[in-house]
Amino acid sequence: MRLAISVTVLALLAAGPAICAPKSDPLAEQLIAMEKQSWVAWQGHDGKFFDQFLSADHVEVGAGGPGDKAGVVAGVAGGACTVASYAIDHFKVTRFSADSALLTYRAQQDTRCGGAAVPSPVWATSVFVRRHGRWQNAVYVHTLIPQPAHGG
Repeated sequence: MRLAISVTVLALLAAGPAICAPKSDPLAEQLIAMEKQSWVAWQGHDGKFFDQFLSADHVEVGAGGPGDKAGVVAGVAGGACTVASYAIDHFKVTRFSADSALLTYRAQQDTRCGGAAVPSPVWATSVFVRRHGRWQNAVYVHTLIPQPAHGG
């Protein structure tokens, strides 16, 4: 009896990774890839990318309040910001419907806009909508991650 239980346990353990392996999610992979491309475009001042990436009714909320697609595209293309480096990770996709999804992730960047440092690190939130068969970013917001105070 012990041998049978041991063999069964070993068989389940051996099969465990196959049973527990996360299923691939093509939508999550697509949205994460698009978001990563947006960071490359942000660093490269590629306003044309953002013109396609953002929905016509895009809203971006930053320290100055809400902005729109035209402002984002002009700001990126205008080159007022210099992205020296960035890192993005901890991606999570939440699907709301067949045509809407939320992407959250952690972003850290060394960026200056008009001489001022861009807040970093942040939790970023992007809302995507699918319209006419194409996914677009409709909302972007980031929230500063508080850093521990350093005593001296």
